[in-house]
Amino acid sequence: MGVVEDQGFNPLLWITTSFTPVQCASALLCGSDRYKAARERVKLRMAQWERLKQLDLVCLQKLDELYHSNALPMDVREYLAYWLEEQDWEGASWDSSRAVVLFQILLENLDNQYSRFVQESNFLMHRNFRHFKQQFQRYQEDPCRLAETINWFLIKEREILEAAELPQEVQMLQVQPNSIESETQKNLEKSIRDFKNKVQAMEHSLRCLEEQQDEFDFKYQTHKMDGTTDEAEKNEQINVLKVMLNRLNNARKSFLFETESLLETAHRLLRILLEELNEWKRRQQVSCIGAPEDTNLEPLEKWFTAMGDGMIQLRKFLQKLEELQGKLSYDEDPIKTQRPVLQEQVDTLLTALLKSAFVVETQPSMPQGRGPLVLRTSVQFSVKTRFLFKVPELNHAMKVSASINMDAPNVKGYRKFNVLGTSSKALNMSESMNGGMVADFRHLTLKERKVGSGGKSNSDLSLSVTEELHTIQFNTQFDLHGLSVPLETCSLPVVVISNSSQQQSAWASVLWFNMLSTDHKNLVFFASSPVATWSQLGQMLSWQFQSCAKRGLDTDQLQTLAQKFFGKQDNYENCKISWTRFSKENIPGQNFTLWVWLDGILNLVKLYLANLWEDGSIMGFVSKGTEKVLLKKKQGGTFLLRFSESIRDGGITFSWVEYSNTGKPNVRTVQPFTSFDLKQIPFPEILRNFQIMEAENAPVYPLQFLYPNTPKDQAFGKYYNEKTGEESPYIKYIKTKLVFVSKENGCTSASEGPAPDLCAQHNDPDSPPEVNGDVSEDVLLQGLENSPMLSVYDDCPTPLSSDLETSLSSSPSDFLDTLDFITDPLSDIPLKSSHGSGLFMDLLSEDIFLNDPNLLNGVNIQGE
Repeated sequence: MGVVEDQGFNPLLWITTSFTPVQCASALLCGSDRYKAARERVKLRMAQWERLKQLDLVCLQKLDELYHSNALPMDVREYLAYWLEEQDWEGASWDSSRAVVLFQILLENLDNQYSRFVQESNFLMHRNFRHFKQQFQRYQEDPCRLAETINWFLIKEREILEAAELPQEVQMLQVQPNSIESETQKNLEKSIRDFKNKVQAMEHSLRCLEEQQDEFDFKYQTHKMDGTTDEAEKNEQINVLKVMLNRLNNARKSFLFETESLLETAHRLLRILLEELNEWKRRQQVSCIGAPEDTNLEPLEKWFTAMGDGMIQLRKFLQKLEELQGKLSYDEDPIKTQRPVLQEQVDTLLTALLKSAFVVETQPSMPQGRGPLVLRTSVQFSVKTRFLFKVPELNHAMKVSASINMDAPNVKGYRKFNVLGTSSKALNMSESMNGGMVADFRHLTLKERKVGSGGKSNSDLSLSVTEELHTIQFNTQFDLHGLSVPLETCSLPVVVISNSSQQQSAWASVLWFNMLSTDHKNLVFFASSPVATWSQLGQMLSWQFQSCAKRGLDTDQLQTLAQKFFGKQDNYENCKISWTRFSKENIPGQNFTLWVWLDGILNLVKLYLANLWEDGSIMGFVSKGTEKVLLKKKQGGTFLLRFSESIRDGGITFSWVEYSNTGKPNVRTVQPFTSFDLKQIPFPEILRNFQIMEAENAPVYPLQFLYPNTPKDQAFGKYYNEKTGEESPYIKYIKTKLVFVSKENGCTSASEGPAPDLCAQHNDPDSPPEVNGDVSEDVLLQGLENSPMLSVYDDCPTPLSSDLETSLSSSPSDFLDTLDFITDPLSDIPLKSSHGSGLFMDLLSEDIFLNDPNLLNGVNIQGE
């Protein structure tokens, strides 16, 4: 059995190379179902390797790690992909005779590939395949073990595929939320349709009942007016009337029974409908904090309208029965006894439906706010309400009024507000795309009311400003066909701030509440906030990245964050974190909280790195120990991108591996880039132009392959500016970015300090010894913590020495804290760094500094 070339699946070629001529004839001429099914199975399985190669960078990284051991070389997997996938390795792992056959065919295929590469003069590949064959020949005594090994690799590949394709399927469902309905929704749709059909059928029954009553009434009135004296004829007429009355009585009973049965159906459907509505409210709630949920109201509006129409019709039927009863009644009339009970039931169900149908479709939000549910005094915000029961007769008739905190909690110092702007609007069908009844409030503002003579400043607050929760209430009145029902609804709790500096803390409160609570009326939630489990917190954090850059956190990133939050654990499912630790307590060794650190990264991603994050190019959350382990296994020039753990407002850095003349790997890292830098030059341009000046001023571009092995230009080329060289709009930054020079060229470098702890158990004691012991190899190229770029420009009239001194003297103290030792470029003696403003001034005089040629080698000044 030969190797099928990688040219797409060819059923004819596969059959003719895999079966005997007799089998081929049977399959092709008779159309055997067996061979058709076999071909389909192989076609699906053969697509596995191609599907794997089309995954994003994060998944390709996992695939690269899978094949790192070389137990099954990746080159063999590539060139024998189709043949490997069509074999039954699982069966061969316990069937020695089958394993021997597959083993011999594998060696034969390796020989074929070897010959092919010899003919193509591909020295590297024919050398590799000769080595691969020798490697596999070690399984000659135990071919079942080889089959088991290959089967294990194929299983692991499928796991990577499934993990990658599931989010894509979920995302496809999110893009087309109406394409697939749940089984419950399908059943509900059918049940409501049946309910509506039965109501229509009852309308016919009621018409027949009315005709039957009219006929009886006519005959009865005729009988009363008949002056015949024939007793026999009178008795015959009376007997006919009795029969007609009994039939009418039975018809009334039957109609009342149908009505009762329909009301029982309506009660059951309403309960299911309210469950669907509650699920929608929860989806809307978590969508406010970034969850990619379907919040489309059209299905609910359709169901509510169908149910409402049916209930209104039933109510009309009962009113008609009352009218018929007024025209004709008799002893033991069922309408007299049963209609009031049924009327109460239908009014109760209809009232419940109407009150539930009034909802907040779009939660309060400011145009330029951080997210919904954070409002600022004197700043306009918008909010939209919808009545899910579409009643054309009430278009523009139902006035909705907005207010705030009608049921304010009894808490000292709790602020109160007035709603300003157009706080009353009519529900109308012209402000929505599908003709729904909405009231869209677009220009509301809040103004704080002073309570008492001293206001809130004289009160002892139990809640901070950003922990106070408020709700916007909406009220209207439903009046139709004699039914009057007051309706009210309210927004999710909002946080009201008075200063933009409170937005970050307010958003944390919004996230925490909507992650943990479904009780929208619990405005004192933060008086005793519950803890969050890691699964809740991890999901919420993933939503933040999903909403700002269309990609959530993967399993590895979540695992890294869990380890930073809780230390090394076998299982993080039972780990919990409190509101205080999340948003109030500083990270050990830092002056900011966990939330502030995460929020800084989120802002950095949203503003400057969204495309790279969506592509999967940023590994982001990875410990330094793991970073070194990953990079030291790769070829020189391989780099990865991760977020800084020590910068409050978010920073991103990159580390790469290079090899010494002795083959020893060395991982180097630059100081993080912040929003200050990325405002001036896009991050892909930084990666594109980053270089190191080696000895004799020879520029070297150390970044070659994005981890695991994607060429840099392939990963980032689509984001490069078309203009290069002197025409680049970023030329002054490219030329004057931080002076990166090697030790051999005389400029200083410094070992990266220990990773800042995010919790007491942050440092991983289980890291490999080589990771914890080679801090000196992890060279952090010198630069300012606030900016990796040196602020020296070619057109700056200030002398170079002044520029350098200014740049160095402005270096913040937190950067200096990370430098354990500063190496004097003119001496091999390590000197303890000072925390003064002149980093080098204590070591060198100005003249020595300016005249040292080595120090100026890395400075590229236009016009020199």
